[in-house]
Amino acid sequence: MYQGGRGGPQVHGTFDADEDEALGKVYNSRVIKRLPKYLGPVKLWVALGAGGMMVRTLAALALPYLVGIATDKFIQAGNLSGLNIIAVAFVGVGLLVWAGQYLETLFLSYAGQAILYRMRTEMFAHLQRLSLSFFDRSKVGKLMSRVQNDVQQVQELLTSDVLNAVTSVLTLIGIAGVMIVMDVRLALLTLTVVPVLGVVIVIWQKYARRAFIRVRRAIAMVNAQLQEGISGIRVTQSLSREEINLRQFDGINEIHQKANINAAKLQSLMMPLVEILTGVAYSLVIVFGGYQVLAGEMGPGVLIAFLLYIQRFFNPVLELTMLYTELQRAMASGSRIFELLDIEPEIKDSPQAIEMPLVKGELKLQQVSFSYQSGVEILHDIDLAIRAGETVAIVGRTGAGKSSLVNIITRFYEVDKGAVIIDGYNVRSVTQQSLRRQIGIVLQDPFLFSGSIADNIRYGHIDATYQELIEAAQIAGAHDFITHLDHGYDTLVGERGSNLSAGQRQFICLARAILANPPILILDEATSNIDTNAERLMQKSLHSLIKGRTCIIIAHRLSTITNADRIIVLEKGKIVESGSHQELLDKQGLYYHMCEAISTFTKNNMFNL
Repeated sequence: MYQGGRGGPQVHGTFDADEDEALGKVYNSRVIKRLPKYLGPVKLWVALGAGGMMVRTLAALALPYLVGIATDKFIQAGNLSGLNIIAVAFVGVGLLVWAGQYLETLFLSYAGQAILYRMRTEMFAHLQRLSLSFFDRSKVGKLMSRVQNDVQQVQELLTSDVLNAVTSVLTLIGIAGVMIVMDVRLALLTLTVVPVLGVVIVIWQKYARRAFIRVRRAIAMVNAQLQEGISGIRVTQSLSREEINLRQFDGINEIHQKANINAAKLQSLMMPLVEILTGVAYSLVIVFGGYQVLAGEMGPGVLIAFLLYIQRFFNPVLELTMLYTELQRAMASGSRIFELLDIEPEIKDSPQAIEMPLVKGELKLQQVSFSYQSGVEILHDIDLAIRAGETVAIVGRTGAGKSSLVNIITRFYEVDKGAVIIDGYNVRSVTQQSLRRQIGIVLQDPFLFSGSIADNIRYGHIDATYQELIEAAQIAGAHDFITHLDHGYDTLVGERGSNLSAGQRQFICLARAILANPPILILDEATSNIDTNAERLMQKSLHSLIKGRTCIIIAHRLSTITNADRIIVLEKGKIVESGSHQELLDKQGLYYHMCEAISTFTKNNMFNL
């Protein structure tokens, strides 16, 4: 992510909604209204899966009833042929349960994976379109969580949670209905425990919700500390902070442990309560059902069937209790997903935007003012004209607005006032893609993507031939060290190119810019992280590269800018000096004093602005 340099935007908050409030909702109308869009393409699979679920549920409900019939009508009567029929029926019901389970698992998996694919692709595409200012405000970890965890949660809601909830409710209704048909008095007596169970669940959910929120907050703290610890490991080890960091992480991890233990206590409390109520229901059936059997008012098979149904009755109750929390999480996830998808890019192509043709590279900034935050202006009334093919260096102290100038030329950020003109085209009047195809940028921190070195060089020109690839690497000065690697251009780079030196990564990024062949090239402190020898090689590469191009150089080192056609000096967001290196030295202004200060500090041409 481009950070806008040292004078770039600061992070102020994120787009996150109130997660605690969202977690408390089992039904969120704004989320529910938008979910059918994802169910539409997979509705046949969902219907088949739901059908399988219904077959499995109904078949399972028939088993206790068959046990009752077998006991009362065949076992007591000594009817062996009837028992054979029941045995066949049991096998048939078992096959139906298997077939239903198979259809449910297969088709809901199809539907779930299709939904996952569509939602993640949609979110990735949306993130690619958002403006850089959004990423300045947002943490990468939270965005990853939206695309991965939240999408997974919504997928489970659409393909499992809702159907499981419906199945559990239908199972409860079905069991209650069958028991009423078998013996209405015993059924009503048995179901008297249901209101008590309902009260227990309501009270339990009140405390469980708080416990789950604490777990969610605690794991977020652990993840944040872990990510920071891994990302900053070099600094940690260089300052011997391992023990201090461990104590800090241990404290946060302990909070997470206690939160999970408290949640586990609540979960472990629910099961015994349900078991107690199940035992009460068993007692009622045994006592009152037993009296009826002894009195000849009921067959023993009915009593056995009742006991089996009671056992099955409380299983869906437990499932619904657990599903309640899952539904809360899914609604929260859906709310965050759609909140992200509803964010509009701050920089959009206008409906009248045209494709910018290949330009020569003439650049004009006309009365440009710019700020990252309202009321804090970074650039003030900048007037600047750069001829096509001219090399211009931008210098200034930290915070002078150098990188901000690059940001508005590329239209990563929108100017507050004025206009940026390239070959007569206002950058607002052309599409962003066609504009950025004209501009190549080599940043201070060279970023390499996963893949081979060849893939990274081709990143901006994927159709380039192998010969073009090699020529770009040769011009950049990267060819020699690449060919000495074990696999040459097919060498896989580590994460962010960790298996290559900073200089090697920078040369590869330079080759990437050369291969893209843009008419305008921006070097944003591209040589600040490489050693002197690498800089000499890069200077030769840059000399070949900038021929025939408009080149803007932001640099710390004097050797990088002395040969520029013109040097622009920025101070507090304004152009205070302009001219060649010698002209500015002769003026003895700000540029002269900066050079003098550096000369006093060092004699190796390191130009720290």
